[in-house]
Amino acid sequence: MDQAACCEHVRRALAEDIGQGDATSNALIPSDALSNGLIVSRQPLTVAGLPLAQTAFHEICPKLKITSLSMDGDTLESGKPLMQVEGATRAILSSERTALNYLQRLSGIATLTNRFFQEIAGTKARLLDTRKTTPGWRMLEKYAVARGGGHNHRMGLHDMVLIKDNHLAALHNEPNPIATAINRARNEHPKLKIEIEADTPEQALAAIEAGADIVLLDNMKPDVIRKIVRANGRRSRLEASGGVTLDNIRGIAETGVDFISVGALTHSAAAVDIALDFQ
Repeated sequence: MDQAACCEHVRRALAEDIGQGDATSNALIPSDALSNGLIVSRQPLTVAGLPLAQTAFHEICPKLKITSLSMDGDTLESGKPLMQVEGATRAILSSERTALNYLQRLSGIATLTNRFFQEIAGTKARLLDTRKTTPGWRMLEKYAVARGGGHNHRMGLHDMVLIKDNHLAALHNEPNPIATAINRARNEHPKLKIEIEADTPEQALAAIEAGADIVLLDNMKPDVIRKIVRANGRRSRLEASGGVTLDNIRGIAETGVDFISVGALTHSAAAVDIALDFQ
């Protein structure tokens, strides 16, 4: 993760939460009070977000002593410690919610990603995320996917060409929209990978013949995917996407596809239960 961007993200989050000041902690807690807090898991999870949590605490009080008791990417059982925070009580209380928000959200993504990752263990398929991320959180959520065992697809519209159904629909007057789209993209962006979405086996084979680097097989059944894998002959790399669940991802992976992309990794991951308890 970009450290400067992460620090700025945390500063905005703290400003949103604290505003003009922590009215409760400032009213109740003496300024010289000290505490020792332990951040613990309350369910099995895969950890992500510890650097952001530490940044949140240190933005409020650089003198807080932070001890990491786990690492991002670790899989923990319920009741296991993630981090210890020692120092000014007011500072810990004022930054607690922001730190936990990062940990709960990002660990939730890492945890779900790891469940999908474990389902395809032993196959050649790589698990990919998508652009279906929370606005302003893409860098962080894709980081969490990587900590859970997944791989990042394109970061945005700028670093890879992905020709989707609406792009092809806009080229409906062309005699061969698929070949036209791939050729135009290749001429305009010769250094970028060219991927194209196929809704049917016929579109997939046309994209392979036209020289696409990657063909996305959208919402296709495993038996259909398997036939396209055989016909492809390793000319293009193949990605399965659409309707992928924990129940069916293994069968999709066993077709021989190179990638499986799952939007749910970021758009449907539930936050996990993590708490900070004073000792």
